[in-house]
Amino acid sequence: MIAPYHLEREQKSAQLLNKLNDLTKWHIEKCSDYKVMLEKSGAVEQAISLEEVPYLPVQLFKLLDLKSISKDDVVKVLTSSGTTGQQVSKIYLDKETSVSQTKTLVEVMKPLLGNKRLPMIILDTKSVLKDRKSFSARGAGILGFSNFGRKHFYALNDDMSLDVEGLQAYLKEFAGQKILLFGFTFMIWQYVYKEAVSHDLGIDFGDSILIHGGGWKKLKDEAVDSLTFNRLLHEQLGIREVHNYYGMVEQVGSIFIECSMGHLHTPSYADVIIRNPITFEPVVYGEQGLIQVLSELPKSYPGHSLLTEDLGTIHGEDNCPCGWKGKYFSVAGRIPKAELRGCSDTFQGGTK
Repeated sequence: MIAPYHLEREQKSAQLLNKLNDLTKWHIEKCSDYKVMLEKSGAVEQAISLEEVPYLPVQLFKLLDLKSISKDDVVKVLTSSGTTGQQVSKIYLDKETSVSQTKTLVEVMKPLLGNKRLPMIILDTKSVLKDRKSFSARGAGILGFSNFGRKHFYALNDDMSLDVEGLQAYLKEFAGQKILLFGFTFMIWQYVYKEAVSHDLGIDFGDSILIHGGGWKKLKDEAVDSLTFNRLLHEQLGIREVHNYYGMVEQVGSIFIECSMGHLHTPSYADVIIRNPITFEPVVYGEQGLIQVLSELPKSYPGHSLLTEDLGTIHGEDNCPCGWKGKYFSVAGRIPKAELRGCSDTFQGGTK
């Protein structure tokens, strides 16, 4: 696999386009629902640019069981996180897709974590991994990232309380070593940071690197942005290095990690396009719109080109001061539900 942030625009686009066109063809042959939707929408089967690759609104995975493999080949079913009563996305993985996603995640994280497994604290509860065949987004994230660590310690008890004693003992055991921390943004804020503040816990994670992702909505309600989050975690918990990532269960394995300059980057096997929420036309860099994610990984289900429910902005390409190539972008949050309904309605109605 190519180093994840070395390809410049022309070379990357050409390689990715070929792979995405192959996937479109594959899913048309293997997934009848996908074939019907593409025919109705009048989308091209073989695109001549990344912008032309047909996309599915991410919501469709909540409404339909979309897969390009037989029932017998399903090794894992991932579900998106949703509140009680909400429909969740169901993503079907076969062995090939599951393995390629794990391998790719390792490549994407290497520039930050190197090749050595670090002692790892998971800022979550172990009970989220109960069913090994059917995983929530949280479980899938923990399982994927736990490959980078050793001697895993789960910092939260089943009732979401912080295991302060266990945590202190673990930090003492690995004092002086670099420690990897992983968790979901809101849970870290709610159950680790706030707990440490309210009980005045003297926790110092020392030489640690935190990888975190997930919804910012609740933090934005509390007027906490990325820079504030990083600063407060450093002040209260001594966490030295923090990297946010953007990803979703519908394209698991395709994650966009934050560089040293605070920008999310597209690796060589994935890309983003920003589209106008009304016309769905691509917008220029610097303009906010709906995020479309592209990935060469999803072979077991037609998730290689998805229009998300998130708003974002591309800030540039191949010229980030951090030195990584590819597009770099930021995510502003979820589009209001009322505005979003048009996306899948238009698609199902036969226009795109």
